Amino acid sequence: MAEEWTMADTKAVPMKDMKEPATVEPDTRSARTVLLRRARELALLPALLAVVVIGAFVNDSFLTENNIISILGSSAALAMVVLAEALVLITGKFDLSLESVVGIAPAIGALLVLPAAQAGFGTELPTGLAMVAIVLVGAAIGLFNGLLVVKLKLNAFIVTLAMLIILRGVLVGATKGKTLFDMPDAFFSLATTTFLRVPLSAWVAGLSFAVVGAFLRYHRLGRSLYAIGGNPDAARAAGIRVDRVMLGVFVTAGLLAAVGGIMKTGYVGAINANQGQNMIFTVFAAAVIGGISLDGGKGTMFGALTGVLLLGTVDNMLTLAQVQPYWIQAIYGGIILLALMIARLTTGRAQD
Repeated sequence: MAEEWTMADTKAVPMKDMKEPATVEPDTRSARTVLLRRARELALLPALLAVVVIGAFVNDSFLTENNIISILGSSAALAMVVLAEALVLITGKFDLSLESVVGIAPAIGALLVLPAAQAGFGTELPTGLAMVAIVLVGAAIGLFNGLLVVKLKLNAFIVTLAMLIILRGVLVGATKGKTLFDMPDAFFSLATTTFLRVPLSAWVAGLSFAVVGAFLRYHRLGRSLYAIGGNPDAARAAGIRVDRVMLGVFVTAGLLAAVGGIMKTGYVGAINANQGQNMIFTVFAAAVIGGISLDGGKGTMFGALTGVLLLGTVDNMLTLAQVQPYWIQAIYGGIILLALMIARLTTGRAQD
């Protein structure tokens, strides 16, 4: 009887009709998701074009070569920190302390090379060693954050928020609240040296995005960052050394933020006790509007870079229009909220 029922059921519902919903519908949903995600990244290009057009009407000097170069130069430090934060966000974590690394890392290098009469430590290290120290300070802070988050399983948001506050206090204490001047030329060379009239810092930032983007797309270790951000337990079951990769991401983020600090120092021409303060808000704004998901596992370096360029252009346009800085911060906050709403509509997922 059972055999007769099975045959009758098979005749009533053809096999191809039974399989079709299980295979075609998921593929359709997957293709739709990819298109929506790509559309979100490319959506910034017309927005950037719109800002450029508006800026041209706001001020006649907006589209001049000097102003465009100024936008690239002023955005370089932000780009490096956004790159650092994007890597951490892709793995599903946060690092709020990166803004403090922008200040403390170059400050330590400057204090090591400056004589005591100029508020330095009096060690007067060679410039080369001081530059290495800057990068090592950033990497060490990233390693410390990573150990607390990965090994002790502490909340990344709270840990890095605490580190942000600690490092800010250390910066003020180490510099005694003073602004550091008269550092060697190496501290400013990334911002002052030009190639094809564009600051070297902008070239370094662009190359860094290209290298990291290719690494994430084509290298097995790069792709593992997305796997960890999507589902760390599944990534671990697939043989990915999640803890080791996460530690490497935090160290890399600290290193990149330290390089961003050098760029910031060169652009400003000095190091003050507030360097990097409140920068993290702009960093998150650029990353989020560029398509980097706060839930982890999603985002591209192309999207993050367009986010940096959009905010850099908006900031320049508002400055030329003589808008007060606090209104610029308010606009950045509005941009973040708008980006989150767009992400909710395009992904269809609730955000935790």
